[in-house]
Amino acid sequence: MTDSSTKPVLGVIIASTRPGRIGKPIGDWFTSAARGEGSFEIRVLDLAEINLPFLDEPNHPRMQKYTQPHTIAWSEQVAACDAFVFVHPEYNYSPPATLINALDYLNKEWANKPVGLVSYGGVSAGLRAASHLKEIMQSLMLLCVQPAVSIPFAQKHIDDNKVFTPPAENAAAVEPMLKAILERHEVLSQLR
Repeated sequence: MTDSSTKPVLGVIIASTRPGRIGKPIGDWFTSAARGEGSFEIRVLDLAEINLPFLDEPNHPRMQKYTQPHTIAWSEQVAACDAFVFVHPEYNYSPPATLINALDYLNKEWANKPVGLVSYGGVSAGLRAASHLKEIMQSLMLLCVQPAVSIPFAQKHIDDNKVFTPPAENAAAVEPMLKAILERHEVLSQLR
């Protein structure tokens, strides 16, 4: 948690790790937009780079008795954030296993922090995955804010240079989501 003289830290978690993923260009766009908005210190947590194996800790995460160096590093990265935005696709109506795995690794590090969702996909814009993700977040005491960025047919908005250019309604949705995250952070930080 940050003190009152510094900006809160927003962890932007890019969830997709698959080759050829479009989550990276979408995550890059969102990160740039969030930095431009100016309310947060931004830290990008790209699960493709972090490369967590499937959960391999012998103890329940609630105990925080981590044995693996990758778990200790992940715990430190998540604990250092005051809030999150998950940039995630929809795979078979669900968020990717990589994001669920990353959430499952930890427990207390997530508690009482606000989260915004940037979902993407085809016609559904990743909303079915977002709905599933909200159930998981609730069990970890993460508070999902209502304003969201939901990108339908996201692939159509990525050029040959792998740059995402959002539709106007998606660009306009960033500021209300960040405002809601900041407001919840101010309240939830008292519980951490």
